[in-house]
Amino acid sequence: MALVVLSVVEQRLDAVREVLSGAEVTEVSLRYGVHRATLHRWVARYLTDQLAGLVDRSHRPSSCPHQVAPSVEVVVAEMRRRHPRWGAKRIRMELLRRPVEGVTVPAVRTIVRILHRQGLVQARPRKKPRSAYIRFERPGPMQLWGIDIVGGIRLVDVATGVVREAKLVTGVDDHSRYCVIAVVVERATGRAVCLAFAQALAAFGVPEEVITDNGKQFTDRFGKHGTRNGEVLFDKICRRNAITHRLTAPASPNQNGKVERFHGTFRPDFLDEAGPFTSLEAAQAAVDAWVLEYNIDRPHQALDDKLPVTPTERFAPVPAQQRAVLPLWLPPTLESVVAQPEAQAQAQGPAREESSCATDEPATTALAGMGRQPADAVELERVVGPSGNLSVRGQQFWLGPARVGQLVRFWINCDFIHLTIGGTRVKTVRSHLSVTDLAVLAAQGATPAGPPPLASSLEPGSVIEVERAVARGGTVALGGHVILAAEILGGRQVGIRVEGTTLMFFDLDTRELLRTRPNPIPVGQWRHLRGVRPAGPPLRPSSEPITVERRASNTGVITVCKQQVALGRVHAHETVTVHVAETTLTIEVDGETRTVRRTTTLPVRNIKGDRPRTVLSIS
Repeated sequence: MALVVLSVVEQRLDAVREVLSGAEVTEVSLRYGVHRATLHRWVARYLTDQLAGLVDRSHRPSSCPHQVAPSVEVVVAEMRRRHPRWGAKRIRMELLRRPVEGVTVPAVRTIVRILHRQGLVQARPRKKPRSAYIRFERPGPMQLWGIDIVGGIRLVDVATGVVREAKLVTGVDDHSRYCVIAVVVERATGRAVCLAFAQALAAFGVPEEVITDNGKQFTDRFGKHGTRNGEVLFDKICRRNAITHRLTAPASPNQNGKVERFHGTFRPDFLDEAGPFTSLEAAQAAVDAWVLEYNIDRPHQALDDKLPVTPTERFAPVPAQQRAVLPLWLPPTLESVVAQPEAQAQAQGPAREESSCATDEPATTALAGMGRQPADAVELERVVGPSGNLSVRGQQFWLGPARVGQLVRFWINCDFIHLTIGGTRVKTVRSHLSVTDLAVLAAQGATPAGPPPLASSLEPGSVIEVERAVARGGTVALGGHVILAAEILGGRQVGIRVEGTTLMFFDLDTRELLRTRPNPIPVGQWRHLRGVRPAGPPLRPSSEPITVERRASNTGVITVCKQQVALGRVHAHETVTVHVAETTLTIEVDGETRTVRRTTTLPVRNIKGDRPRTVLSIS
């Protein structure tokens, strides 16, 4: 390299000597392959600095007005060393929020270059292309909360030195990223999660929606033997407070990405630095301090990646006026704990699953605290599961697949259990539950019952009702007797009202009278019928006739309930519609109606008559 530099200087010196000896500048410049201005510059530098003036000089400008000042570079480097997880955007936001005297806030790319010059950036693998997931954000606060559970909080027993893991129930507002729930629990049971959720509702108000994964604390979506038959306590709190509960798809944590990203910050910033705690209270105090800084002081880049915006600047709880209009509903087992957290926490002891069976003594104590007696009736609600079957304290209730997803309200005492849907009673059965079962239901959240949908007594000679399925031949089995109801009712579930010497068959949903038959069962045996219950409101007579279809014969005659009606040969082999009332037959034919008087009292056995026969033409 030195030889090359020396050769260049010698060539320049030869060119300068030729010009100084009187040679033409144009000829010399052509001979050495340089511009005339360059040759004049060589001559001037030689006359000034002699041979040293012909050496190559730096092309760097003498001044750079936009160059970062050394003081700025020092401040950026020190902030990075104190907070190794801060990136260029975070450093710039902190400089904007807390300006340093004499330091101009540089751009993000300038900070990146400073970090590279100082060796404070580690090489990382290239990121994968952004996925095709659709990003979403609610337009305002209190519209959607994301709730989840994260582990990693270590608790140490001072006496034994054993370290165990506690859980953290977390919740983040979708619009503002404000942390609304951060409660440390010993075990993430259903009751503990619901208690944390209830405390957040009491503090900030009721959101419009919540989104969770499919954990058993939040839903019984994949439970094989859920005690709530599709509705856990978390679901019940959401339903009673008009909160839409959304569930993520299986193995899709990205659908609850706000709270998952919160965990991505919580783990390295808190869990990796916080040591084992000696108690839940100490862990909760440390989490509260971190969450306070997260909500109030820490700028969130998802809100604005250029200006420092904190979650608290975009979050606003439900106003007090709106909370007064729609007061918060909580189960009795959680309402008292939320109202008096410290005293109740000591009285309740370790949290238990909401669906677990309580012992007799705590259940009786809970009832006494509510001013009720153990034998008092209670009311509760269940959602019909996919099987169409419900269970309360071991007693089964079959409602059928047609009622899957409907909300059933139970009125329960030690004598009878009434089931209502939408205010309409659908079933009443004898109760197999004891005083202890009622106490356990009350401790698990059942409310004091109002008046029963039906009278709860069976006095001698009173009117009773039962439910039976009509066989294909139109018969039912009742008290050891086979009774003909109607062939047309075959396969239906009907109610039977037993009143004196009469059996009245009626529709269970509309309580419309279908058929009336003599009662062959003695009064003394009524109480021993399967599924007997007190009778409901009086039945209403059928308001519409039964519509059937009949095919006319080759002479134009139809037969309805063994009564023959002549329509004329012109209507031979035609299928007509007949409305069968109690005293008349109304026939629709040729766009007109004909009404004739009934001459028989036989019930309708077939809706449709013979199918039309195909007449084959013989050629």
